[in-house]
Amino acid sequence: MKTGNESIKTVFILSGLFQYGHMDIFLFVAIIILFAVALMGNLILFLLIQLDTRLHTPMYFLLSQLSFMDIMNISTTVPKMATDFLSNSKTITFLGCEIQTFVFIVLGGTEALLLGFMSYDRYAAICYPLHYPLLMSKKICWFMVTCAWTSCSINALVHTLYVFHLPFCRSQLINHFFCELPSLLQLACQNTSQYEYTFFMYVCCILMLLIPLSLILASYSLILAAVLHMRSTAAQKKAFATCSSHLAVVGLFYGAKIFIYMRPKSYRSVAHDKVVSAFYTIFTPVLNPLIYSVRNKEVKGALRKWLEKHFLQHL
Repeated sequence: MKTGNESIKTVFILSGLFQYGHMDIFLFVAIIILFAVALMGNLILFLLIQLDTRLHTPMYFLLSQLSFMDIMNISTTVPKMATDFLSNSKTITFLGCEIQTFVFIVLGGTEALLLGFMSYDRYAAICYPLHYPLLMSKKICWFMVTCAWTSCSINALVHTLYVFHLPFCRSQLINHFFCELPSLLQLACQNTSQYEYTFFMYVCCILMLLIPLSLILASYSLILAAVLHMRSTAAQKKAFATCSSHLAVVGLFYGAKIFIYMRPKSYRSVAHDKVVSAFYTIFTPVLNPLIYSVRNKEVKGALRKWLEKHFLQHL
């Protein structure tokens, strides 16, 4: 607890997504509907992968982890944002804000690494199909996921401990709809420029964003070269179909993250950051299961089989 010239902070106030009071009910209903769709879509995809033995492959194992992250991601920020539309006091406790920041950083970094591992999985499957069972064994898959969660948890813990030990003496108002790290730094009455431009920018952005993105670009460059040398048109179509879904998800994730965290400070706008953050935290978890299921015959087949077993046979 801070004393002296530093004000004691037990709660923060969130400014929210929009400042239009007459639209609060509409926004609440819209957010709740999107939350329910995202939760149901990702939960169904996660359970299908667990229950259908045909989906017990490295690609779907990693996809189940992505669905699990999307469930956690939307559950971390959206329920609080939705209730704030109906509340006159948009407060969040110091501890609640700390937990929200930690979980959000963990999920962001882990998803970045996971998308890199998913691109390597497609590279191994298409470029080295005979060695694929060895390159993507069950042990290696678990090692990848464990490394992603562990490294990003340590990274998030370092950031969270640093930020929440700063003296917050400027204001209690966080100009955002959740406790995002850049917004919190604006409340500190201590100079954080060195942290922002060294540790945060280089460690967080380069290690957690640019290195996985480089792996993705390298993997898909090699995949494209391999696919173009395939003689079978059917094999080419299958390869493009399995990769296009992943590339769409990569575009959504990295587009939002790079826009928020890697723009020069002089070009940043709070309003724009809020909109992009809303897209990432709300719409991406809604779109991800749709992207992976609409053009995926195996997922659609597993869903059809599950529906026939549990519902259609009783009609």
